[in-house]
This record gives sequence, structure tokens and C-alpha cells, in this order.
Amino acid sequence: MAGSVCGCTVLTALLQQQQQQQQQRRARRQNTVNSGTAAFIHVRENLEELGKVAEDTDLLFLKGLLDSPVVTSLVKDRLEDPPLSVEPVCPVCDIVDEILHDFKLSRNENARELVSLLRGSHLKALLETHDAVATRRDASPSPDPLFLTMPTDERADAVRVVGLRRNPDEPLGLTVQVDESGNLIIARILGGSTAARQGLLRIGEVIMEVNGQEVHTPDELQRAIHNAKDNLSLKLGPGIAGDGSRPLKSTCYMRALFDYDPSEDTLLPCREIGLPFQKGDVLLIVDQADPNWWQARRTEGESLGPPGLVPSLELEERRKAFVPPEADFVHKISICGTRISKKKKRKMYESKSNGEFDSAELLLYEEVAIMPPFRRKTLALVGPRGVGRRTLKNRLINSDPEKFGTIVPFTSRPPRVLEEDGKSYWFTDRESMECDIREHRYLEHGEHGGHLYGTKLDSVRELIRSGKMCVLDCSPAALKILHNSTEFMPYVIFIAAPGMEQLKSLYDLGRSTGASNRNLTFDRQSSIRYSSRRARTLESLASLYEEDDLKNTLEESAALQRAYEKYIDQVIVNEDFDNTFRQVVAALDALATEHQWVPVNWIY
Repeated sequence: MAGSVCGCTVLTALLQQQQQQQQQRRARRQNTVNSGTAAFIHVRENLEELGKVAEDTDLLFLKGLLDSPVVTSLVKDRLEDPPLSVEPVCPVCDIVDEILHDFKLSRNENARELVSLLRGSHLKALLETHDAVATRRDASPSPDPLFLTMPTDERADAVRVVGLRRNPDEPLGLTVQVDESGNLIIARILGGSTAARQGLLRIGEVIMEVNGQEVHTPDELQRAIHNAKDNLSLKLGPGIAGDGSRPLKSTCYMRALFDYDPSEDTLLPCREIGLPFQKGDVLLIVDQADPNWWQARRTEGESLGPPGLVPSLELEERRKAFVPPEADFVHKISICGTRISKKKKRKMYESKSNGEFDSAELLLYEEVAIMPPFRRKTLALVGPRGVGRRTLKNRLINSDPEKFGTIVPFTSRPPRVLEEDGKSYWFTDRESMECDIREHRYLEHGEHGGHLYGTKLDSVRELIRSGKMCVLDCSPAALKILHNSTEFMPYVIFIAAPGMEQLKSLYDLGRSTGASNRNLTFDRQSSIRYSSRRARTLESLASLYEEDDLKNTLEESAALQRAYEKYIDQVIVNEDFDNTFRQVVAALDALATEHQWVPVNWIY
């Protein structure tokens, strides 16, 4: 009896030794995982220490990248293994055979007793059963042969009944259509809706009955659902196969550049599930599978609510580009009723006239991403002439010369008496300027009095590298270059023209401070002095001309704001100069404390 106990003790010790070795291997693997995960966390939490050798923008980009869900999931997938299950010692019979072989010639009484026990029929059957069960558990279950031989179409052709519970005040969240055979087909299921959360309906299935009542049209379905209150029982027929060529769901953020009211959209399948939005709103696009309608939800507000339908980029472009027959001026109808065809004039693209093509550019959505607070590299003050942009720029720079700066433009005009190179202008020859303009080295340029003037991009880059924010009072045509570049990252403020009286005061202030050398009536007064022979006095005519200039400024302000609002971050009406200055400073301070929606090309 003592020999039997000793033999079992030896076997148990051998089995425990093998299990300990496996546990040690698992522990070493887990230590490796912990060290890899800890290294990633250490790098992410100590990015601030790189501030001495890296720029702030690069650190913000790296921090946003490491905090993104995509990178986190990749790190988790690469550095962490799935949880390890307890692996049984298998096969035990092989271990027993090794023991029998090693102890076969042993003269030790305990070894002989162990060999005798291991050769017993009962213990041998127990060990074989252990190995058989362990092997069967590790193997993947074999599929049912009946299921494999069943045709795919026969499995899909089964009619099924599903039950749904819903809130009577909440839409079910699906759209339907009638196919050529008269079947009522589920065309779309909105993500996050009641139907999507319960996951019982599939796109393409045929709705046959609602609570035992047959339905054949969308109106009948709507009435049946309304009468059903809380509980719905849907009888569904086999559906058509999905289109494999349709794009997959993709989630992104879009800034809307137009207003949308679903109650006025005649193309919307169901106006109740349309999502209204205004220009400038940021939408979370949760599904772009439908080429005409995207599923989206708001990103702001206390209650985001379920997703709704918004027109896709493709649909809205077709709608905006459509010209109704009554507005078609290319083909005209003559008096006799005959149709007169007039060929459209084709114009080739030229870089010098790119402003004309940019004005016809159709931008409806802009993909954006949210960024932590950071300071923009440039500040662009745009607006109509004479609204006080230059005065505002000079006051901003004088308020903090260490933070703000501006650049000196280039000109091909010869220097005048007492003019210094680099003071008001950098003087160069016309040939060099024309060469640089052809190579797109200027942010903006123009010609006045037979001489070229322009703002060079290298000057902007040099000021940014010095650590200052570059303040520009540029023309709106330069906003596209600034907006589409990752190196300028502008904050654009549109200074809008106020009323007539305030605008006249701004003109007088600009002339008195020397910030503006524009004289509204000088040239016209000179011409009137020698050419007017009417009874009106010179002063009355001059006031009329000045009033026309003020009206033109107001019209120019409205036109510029409409044409370039896709690039504008903030609009300030310059009714009071001190108040306008405070609003600009407050907007720049907010950039350092608030998260910002920026174009996605600034990040990726």
C-alpha cells in the first residue's frame, strides 16, 4: 500500500512540474505585454518633455494621434494577447509511456510499484478518456452536414415573424419602397434608431403584415404602425441580395456650408426623418452607404437624438448644378415660337484668372476634425476697402509686438526720396517679380500705376518661424491658398461694413490717423471743378459721389461675405472700432483654451 502511494506521488509531482513550466512561460509572456503597454502609456503621458526639441503644432498632432481610437486599438492588438485559458496536460498517455520506458529496468521498489499501477487497465482507461475529452474540446466544432448541403436560396426564402417594442413618440427608423413586383421593401434602417437597436430587421426584406394586417403601400404601413402603439409584430418575406458594390459605412465629421430644411425637400423619402441644419454646423456622418442620402447626427446640443437623413454630396451637387428650363438663357424662344440655340462659350483655365474659376467652385461639405486648443499661425483680416482693416492690424501689432507681426510687401516701383528698402516696401525689378509670380511664390499680387505689388509666401513663413502670429490684411482671393495649406493654418475674421454713418466715420478716422490714404472724392472733385456747368454746387455733387462710394462699399461687403464665407471663421461688424478690437482679441484668446474644428487636411 505504501508503494502505491509513493508511485502516485511521483506521477503527481511530474504532472505538477509540467504545469509549473507552462505557467512560467505564460508569466514571461504577460510581463512582455505589460512592458509594451507600459512603454506606450509612458510615451503618451510624457509628450510635454519633447517641447524643448519639437514645435507646439507637432506635439499637438502627435498627442491627437496617440489619443485617437484607431491607434489605441492597434496598440492593444499588437501588444496584448487574448486572455489565456487553462490548457490541460495533453496527451497524458504519452507522458505515461515515457515513465514506463524510463522505469522499465529500474530496481527501485517504488519505481516498480509505479509501473505496475500505470499498467493497470482502470487507470489506463481513465487516462485515455482524459485525452479524448481534451482533444475534442480544443478542436473546432464540425459544421452540420445538413446545413452545408442546404442551398443558400432555400435558407433565405423562409418567411419569419419578428416582434418589436417601441416608444410611440419615437419613429421606428426605417424607410420603405415599392419594387416593380409591388412588394413593400425595407430600403433603409437608420443607425441608432429603434429598428437598428433591436437588430431584427434587414435591408431588402419584404414587409407582408403588421400585427396580422396585410400592408402593400407605405401609407398602409404607416397607419398600421400608428395603430399598433407599443408592440409590433411584423411578418417578413425573403429579401433581395444586397449590392456588394455599395460603399461600406464610414464615420466622419462634416461642416455644412449650406442651410438645409427637410420640410422643403421634395426628394426626401420621408420628411419626418430628415435632419435640419444650418450653415457652419458640424455633423457626425454615421453612414454613407446610400449614394443619395447620408445618415447623420448633430455634434452640439444637450440632446443629440437619433440620426437623420441629409443629402449626400453627390445629390446636392447635382441639385445645385441643375438649371431649370425657365432660367436657361442659353436656349431662347423667338417670337414665332422657334427655338434658337446658342453655343456656350468655352474658356480654358488660366492661372492668372483663377479667381473667376474659384468663384464658381461649389463647396457644400468640408471634412473636419477636432483639435485640442492651439494658436493659429496666421490671422487674416478680410473685408471691403475702407472698412478699417489696416488700422485694426496696426493696433493689434502695437498692442503686443512680441506676439503679433506683419510682413513687408514687394514692389517693382523705384524707391522715392527718403524711402528705405525694407521699411515700407522691398524694392526689386519687374522681371524678378514676374518670374516669382509665374512660380507661385506670391500669396497675392496686383498692378497699380504700371508697377507690380505683392506679398511673398517666404516672408510669411519667415515670420511664422520667428514664433509670431502673422497678421495679414489680404484680399479674399488669397484665402484659398492659406486655407488649403498645412503650414499657415489661418484664423479668418471678416470685418463687415456697418451702416452709412458709421462707415463715413471710419473713413474720416482712417484719413486722420494716416492708416488709409484713400480720398473718396478727390479725383471726382477735380474733374467736376473744370467740367460741371450745371446749377448744382461743387459741394453737393461731391457729397453725392461720396454717398455712392459708401453704398458701393456696403454692396461689396455683402458680396464678399457671400462669396468667401466657406473660409471665414468669424464675422465682426465694425460699428465701433474699440469694440471690434476687443472682439478680435477675445477670439484669439479663445483659441488657446477651446477645442477647434479644423479641416482634416491640417492633421492628416
